[in-house]
Amino acid sequence: MERTEYEVMAAVESRHWWYGGMRAIAAALLDEVYPGRRDLRILDAGCGTGGNVVFLQRYGCVTAVDLAPEAALFGAERLRSRLARATVLALPFADSCFDLVTSFEVLYHRGVPDESVALRETWRVLRPGGRVLLRLPAFEWLRGRHDSAVHGRRRYTTNEVRELLQQQGFVVERISYVNTLLLPLPLTQRFIERLLPDVHRNGSDLQLPPAILNEALRWPLAAEAAWIARGRTFPVGLSVICRARKVRGGDPGIAN
Repeated sequence: MERTEYEVMAAVESRHWWYGGMRAIAAALLDEVYPGRRDLRILDAGCGTGGNVVFLQRYGCVTAVDLAPEAALFGAERLRSRLARATVLALPFADSCFDLVTSFEVLYHRGVPDESVALRETWRVLRPGGRVLLRLPAFEWLRGRHDSAVHGRRRYTTNEVRELLQQQGFVVERISYVNTLLLPLPLTQRFIERLLPDVHRNGSDLQLPPAILNEALRWPLAAEAAWIARGRTFPVGLSVICRARKVRGGDPGIAN
């Protein structure tokens, strides 16, 4: 990811509508299986500048890894001593030491050329019965300039995410598209980018919008979080979110 994207992320992720909405959706999936839990051992694999580490602390003790030096530079206040500089392809932890591993918009980066390696490492560090919460960008036809700015390698369908996890032995518990209600906005943006490819837009997609707009954009994602919390799914969206479990006695690389 470009250095400027890390800088913007660090500045806005505690207030930006998208980050807040995605965390509300993640909480809906975590609260379903961990109601009232505060004692989980959690790994945030690919933590960026640390906003999700702060969010995950409500469920227990959080350790974070990220390979980019910008994570430590711009996320120093949030991450403090929680960060280990490492790749998700070779996690520096013992087997079966975490209850939950989270991975938000990480495995699609060019720095992860093979998702199966990262998912095998996730399997290894999870205890039997532990879970992974995975979020990835959806649909190749939604690829845009932001994907280039964050070094995005590919985008996914729910079927592709399910298959990747099942190949490593995970049992998929919940999977859905999200960021659905606001999908017309990125669709319009992608259309303009294709129609006018030589027109360069200044600024990052992560820039904080005006306060009134930022607040208004929170509500559709809050509605999606409530829908997900009721056990429902969405048939299309800008992202895929999935919660999967490491079955007891299973072997990595064998579909269940």
